[in-house]
Amino acid sequence: MKSIAALLLSLASFVAAAQVALPPGVTRATSVEGITEYNLGNGLRVLFAPDPSKPTTTVNTTYLVGSRHENYGETGMAHLLEHLVFKGSPNFPNGMAEQARRGLAFNGTTWTDRTNYYASFSANDENLDWYLRWSADTMTKSFIRKSDLDSEMTVVRNEMESGENNPVNSLFQRAMQSAYGWHNYGKSTIGARSDVENVNIERLQAFYRTYYQPDNAVLIVTGKFDEAKTLAIIAREYGKIPRPTRKLQPSYTVDPEQQGEKSVTLRRVGDNKYALALYHMPAGPHADFAAAELLTIIMGDTPTGRLHKALVETKKAAGTFGGTFSWREPTIAYYGAVLPTAGNLDEARDALLSTLEGVAKDPVTEAELERAKAKFLKNFDLQAADPQKVGIALSGAIGQGDWRLFFLQRDRVRNAKLADVQRVAVSYLLPDNRTLGLFIPTAAPQRPPKPELVDAAPMVKDYKGDAAVVAGEAFDATPANIEKRTERLRLANGMKVALMPKRTRAAAVNARLVLRLGDEKALLGTQPTGDVVADMLNRGAGGMTRTQIQDAFDKLKARVTFAGSETQLTVTMETTKDALPEVIKLVATVLRKPDFPAAELEQLKNESVTALEAQRREPDQVAKNALLRHGNPHPRGDVRYVATFDESIADVKGVTLERVRAFHNDFYGASNAEFAAVGDFDAAALKAQLAALFGDWKAAKPYSRVPNPLYTMPPGEQRLETPDKANAYFTARLRFAMRDDAPDYAAALVANRIVGADTDSILWKRVREKEGLSYGVGSGFTVSSHEEHSWWTLSAIYAPQNVKRLEAAMREELARLRKDGFTAKELEDAKNGLMQQRRLALAQDRNVATQITAQLEVGRTMEFMAAQDRAIAAVTLEQANAAFRKYVDPSKLALVYAGDWSKAPK
Repeated sequence: MKSIAALLLSLASFVAAAQVALPPGVTRATSVEGITEYNLGNGLRVLFAPDPSKPTTTVNTTYLVGSRHENYGETGMAHLLEHLVFKGSPNFPNGMAEQARRGLAFNGTTWTDRTNYYASFSANDENLDWYLRWSADTMTKSFIRKSDLDSEMTVVRNEMESGENNPVNSLFQRAMQSAYGWHNYGKSTIGARSDVENVNIERLQAFYRTYYQPDNAVLIVTGKFDEAKTLAIIAREYGKIPRPTRKLQPSYTVDPEQQGEKSVTLRRVGDNKYALALYHMPAGPHADFAAAELLTIIMGDTPTGRLHKALVETKKAAGTFGGTFSWREPTIAYYGAVLPTAGNLDEARDALLSTLEGVAKDPVTEAELERAKAKFLKNFDLQAADPQKVGIALSGAIGQGDWRLFFLQRDRVRNAKLADVQRVAVSYLLPDNRTLGLFIPTAAPQRPPKPELVDAAPMVKDYKGDAAVVAGEAFDATPANIEKRTERLRLANGMKVALMPKRTRAAAVNARLVLRLGDEKALLGTQPTGDVVADMLNRGAGGMTRTQIQDAFDKLKARVTFAGSETQLTVTMETTKDALPEVIKLVATVLRKPDFPAAELEQLKNESVTALEAQRREPDQVAKNALLRHGNPHPRGDVRYVATFDESIADVKGVTLERVRAFHNDFYGASNAEFAAVGDFDAAALKAQLAALFGDWKAAKPYSRVPNPLYTMPPGEQRLETPDKANAYFTARLRFAMRDDAPDYAAALVANRIVGADTDSILWKRVREKEGLSYGVGSGFTVSSHEEHSWWTLSAIYAPQNVKRLEAAMREELARLRKDGFTAKELEDAKNGLMQQRRLALAQDRNVATQITAQLEVGRTMEFMAAQDRAIAAVTLEQANAAFRKYVDPSKLALVYAGDWSKAPK
């Protein structure tokens, strides 16, 4: 039964929604947990999830069309339309470029049951009005032209080939094809190559006109926005779209229950081995789906899952995984294991299947169920507290049948009984329901329950949900406001602390702790022990096992990560006000009292070696490693040295427990540390706790930052072979003398954005839009806050047969820019987009915590960022051109190409 407080909050949410003025033709449908649905006369549904505490707005436009709706010869159509919608409409001929110019973080995604377009931006009426007008215009007026289809074809094919590079993706795709006999879920969303390459434009246009209509769409607006004003814009822009006369036909294909094991084998060049088991499961809206999701945690979680214990801890595999797709119609649960080159695949497969299908003899326990619930509900709460994530989550629930399923699924998980989870496990985890292995005749075959379609409407008809999440304060996240709110201090041992308290949605708080370790001389020969120590910290500490530590963080609804190297350790924390003291306490235990269990070290080494073995055949990893090694002057053993894959594997194998413990004893301490917290917390209590837990912690060996001086990087070209890979990778780099306080830093930053740092850049428009050579192409600019050592990087993925065209396009554009320079419009668009991007970053508390800890290290405040903003705004065309010509000389580039050159032109 709900508490009186919860009922009052729910009532307040309903009253607030009821107070929004309704434009003509708009009706209010329902409200659940602070989210309100409105309906337009043409069938468009609108969801509002306001949150004034975060100064960003996110808009999701979800169309109820995905690969499930494609007919024979139409595979990939939904995904193709996602690309072509960005190609323009009558009132927005270049909407993608305009979104980049405005600094919007945007994209589109296609899945089985829905296609979703989204954009996040710093909250302002102009951007919201513009994006809603663009979205409305593209709903029924997108060009969907033959010329755009032709130019985008190679981009989509490049994306397809990029997926084919991954052996797990390829294995999964083929297993899905085998698992489904008739249903479209067995077909890849990106489509069959023959369908994509031979698609008829008139047929694609007809597909668009059928599904891109207001009665087949849901518009979701989350974050900070004026509800009445936004609803009026929606009514004005979308309301004029007529309701279509066509009637959408419901899908009715359902695969019959599987009647025997299926198998698929894939043979390709590679190092790792994989075992994958698929099992048919109930549809997402089905009441049993909650049990299916809990099963994937019980079986597939690391390190608490049964598969991890049965395969990884026994050294039969390097890693395990599991998941269940939240689909509208009967779905799939998947479980798998990854093995190193020398692993025994038969042994791992047998252990995988016996663990999964042995649940009848070894039933699920109450402890396993409660642990799985805690993890699911933690992730739900963290997702529900973030307006951007809520929009994506609602889009997925809409694809299943109704947005309220997002909350209903939480309720079902929360109320799941052990008997239900066990019943689902023994009903579906059967050999006859499995895709893997060989066919085996049996006299008494077992059959899973018959799949059935589910109508979500009656389930959610009167659904009310919990009380709406309490919103935080409205805070304008400018550098000046952040600085005004931030308090800085030092602990007794020298640790630097910065606190920025504010009221946030669901009392959320983000914190970041950075430990600085050792010096150049003391760290000599320690690689990769520092990385291993960082990864080992939460695998056992203070007498707690890895599972107990993870369970404790889950119960606190905290997302905590430990990441490090030889020179530093970074801890990120995302939790709530009430849980923060216990989270900090547990983090201190993990950092100061690690147990370093021997069995966990062996597991970690096995995982690391397996990952390295996989990387050395991937084009992007091979190219990046070669580029980092090129010109590197540091000797092996120096922490700045970049090892080969073979050297890295040997180094990991050589790490011992004694070295791990010695590294922690020598270098870990908080004397040279920075801590920042942003969000809802008690500042006085937090300061006292930090002093008590870290104020006396000093490292045995002193700290002095390892310098990273500029070194000469000889120009030249490397072509590296990665056999049997459909996609190739290109990267290039220039190193030069600059620090982030240089007079021309802002001009160089703007110049890089014009050249290749967004989807309106010169390289994007030439290489992707005009030539259709790459799904992803761009440039990056990395600058130091310490010494004058910065670098500029180019990168692109592409098909090996297009390598000459890619080279020519890159060279021509760089030469043209050095000769002719940028235009005034390119400059203004880049400056505006860059400023919007920087403002959007500050709206994320985790980014603010990162920014503040970096400032603490070098003795800066947010005024430095404000000064950079002013400098960016003041950059002139002459300054941007001068910076580009000064720092980017194509003749000095070091270039690396990695791919299967047997597929390239001779």
